[in-house]
Amino acid sequence: MTPPTANSPPDESELIACLLRGDQSSYRLIVRQYYPAMHAFARAIIGESLADEVVQESWVSVLQALPQFERRSSLKTWILRIVSNNAKNRLRREKRLVSFEDLATPDAEEQGDWFDTRGHWRASQIMGAWHHQQPEDIIASDQLRGRLMAALTSLPPQQQAAVVLRDMEGMEFEEICKILEVSESNIRVLLHRGRTRLRAVIDTFNKA
Repeated sequence: MTPPTANSPPDESELIACLLRGDQSSYRLIVRQYYPAMHAFARAIIGESLADEVVQESWVSVLQALPQFERRSSLKTWILRIVSNNAKNRLRREKRLVSFEDLATPDAEEQGDWFDTRGHWRASQIMGAWHHQQPEDIIASDQLRGRLMAALTSLPPQQQAAVVLRDMEGMEFEEICKILEVSESNIRVLLHRGRTRLRAVIDTFNKA
């Protein structure tokens, strides 16, 4: 079996087989492929200062647990689940873990027309405030992007994690539930609260 390369996207079963054989090129491939998502997710839960440590711990956990991987989810979902567990364990050690149990169901009216029926941002609503600019120009705005990233990193860890997985990584609710080990209703609450904060940043930017 030929090890996968960056120029030939691997079949997941072949990739796992190569990893189990200890193929170093396959390991380098998954590091390149999954590190950005792992780091962004770890940072969302534990913060910037400890994110690298959590990711390194998670790579060790991945390699140790790979022979027991039952493939009930995608490899990416399984890896991010490991990151989630390691980050939460680290938070417990830091005595800063925030419970999911105090979440309340969001008022549908508060969300207005900012999201579609699948819970995705409506681009026309986000961008509609800038009447004289094209959407690509707004997206490219360093000032707005900087404010949004600052707002994202200021969110509580669970909200930030949900927004990263859903809106940046494009993961489905079922996958996010497996990673964060919470119900879909709680995920929707986390997204609502996080997106509301980001929407406020956009509104403020529009009024400036």
